[in-house]
Amino acid sequence: MASVLEDPILIRHFKGHKDAVTCVAFSPNTKVLATSSLDRFLMIWNLRPNSKAFRFVGHMEGVTSVEFSPDGQLLASASQDRTARLWIPCIHGESTPLKGHTASVRSVNFSHDSQYLVTASNDRLVKVWSIYSQSVLFTLSQHTHWVRCAKFSRDGRLIVSCSEDKTVKVWDVRNKICVDNIIDSDGFANYVDFSPDGTCIACAGSDHTVKIWDIRTNKLLQKHQVHRAAINYTAFHPSGNYLITASTDGTVKIIDLLGGRLLYTLHGHEGPVLSVAFAKGGEMFASGGVDTQVLLWKTNFDVFEYKKILKKHMQRIHIDEPPHLLDIYPRSPHRHDVKPQSVEINPSYDVTDMRTFDPTVIDISSSSSNSQAKASPSLAYPSMSQDVVNNEDSLQPPASPPPTMSKRISQTENKYLEHAVNESVGISRVLSNALEHIVEQLDVLTLTISILEQRLALTEDKLKECLENQEKILLSTGNENKQYQCW
Repeated sequence: MASVLEDPILIRHFKGHKDAVTCVAFSPNTKVLATSSLDRFLMIWNLRPNSKAFRFVGHMEGVTSVEFSPDGQLLASASQDRTARLWIPCIHGESTPLKGHTASVRSVNFSHDSQYLVTASNDRLVKVWSIYSQSVLFTLSQHTHWVRCAKFSRDGRLIVSCSEDKTVKVWDVRNKICVDNIIDSDGFANYVDFSPDGTCIACAGSDHTVKIWDIRTNKLLQKHQVHRAAINYTAFHPSGNYLITASTDGTVKIIDLLGGRLLYTLHGHEGPVLSVAFAKGGEMFASGGVDTQVLLWKTNFDVFEYKKILKKHMQRIHIDEPPHLLDIYPRSPHRHDVKPQSVEINPSYDVTDMRTFDPTVIDISSSSSNSQAKASPSLAYPSMSQDVVNNEDSLQPPASPPPTMSKRISQTENKYLEHAVNESVGISRVLSNALEHIVEQLDVLTLTISILEQRLALTEDKLKECLENQEKILLSTGNENKQYQCW
């Protein structure tokens, strides 16, 4: 059993939604957390203590999915009102709807270059949108039932989608054709996602299982039945060695993919858990559920192993091809291997309660929506901020109202990005970047010292071994000389 220091711990919980939390997503810089809910709102939570939270109003029905673009400039959401919506994460709440689906939109996902968005809907369609033109580029239409989820691969060449027709399809983006079709007779997948190296996919099943498929060979690599009810969401750790799952049974579980075993069972939600997500570096993860809570956890269990991985990356000069999935994910552990028991963690009993008071919530209405979603007078035309949580305390009225998002994106992409950057607060951003750079350099120095210490220890061991061998040789030579003299 793992020691207490290695176990994940609950650091905070957030309460502000009035209905089930359907999705959680970290920003690329890991400073804020975005959440969506069936209460029709998006919320952005600053992870700093005693900071305000922001509630975004724009959708007419429940919001089912939310995600930051990889460059951090935009936020995308999906809703039961049959639209997806692009937001500029600022205190104006500027957004524009993407209309094209004829039923509830279930998921949104950006391409790695932030240029495209893929949506999945109950109209049985998967649509790919251009962020620049805000229009549909093409539609994928071979599913025969509701499409639960669609995701881009890291290189943007593939899309994977899962549907209640019990199939998982892999699509070639360039040729717009289905190149792989995985049929699962046991049940349909609620969620699907690519592994960090892009060679396999994880499927969260309605049959209480999570399955890892190799998309190159169309073979099932691992199958874990660790929950007592449907699995709603999965997330890979950035290292690819761990998988976190959220289930209707009210628990979050962490699976060791290298060992093929369950590591942790986390309690804390009262009712089904609908979403989980790792931060970009894997140091934190968040979960959201039907109980309207968002729980923020510190990972801990991966610290030593992830440092090893970072160290190897620093030592590597050439980028190797990703290893074959059979080497990464064994089909099953050896039958003679002893499996240690998994650890159950209940924040009420097992760990220190580090939760803080609920933050103050500020409502921000979409500037592109109708009079049903008007901003309150106290927040009318506050100063623009690229990230609402970075400048929440400096709300000075500008000389003129801000332009709408549709007018912004109608100009060139470079102008749009330049405008978003120029309106941020310069001094605090420069200082923040400088501090981040210093922290990164300190991390590199720490790893360098660790490597030097290890090398020094190895040198000492080798020197000790050489001295021992020299002593043995001298003793052996002395014995031979004595025997020769006796003869």
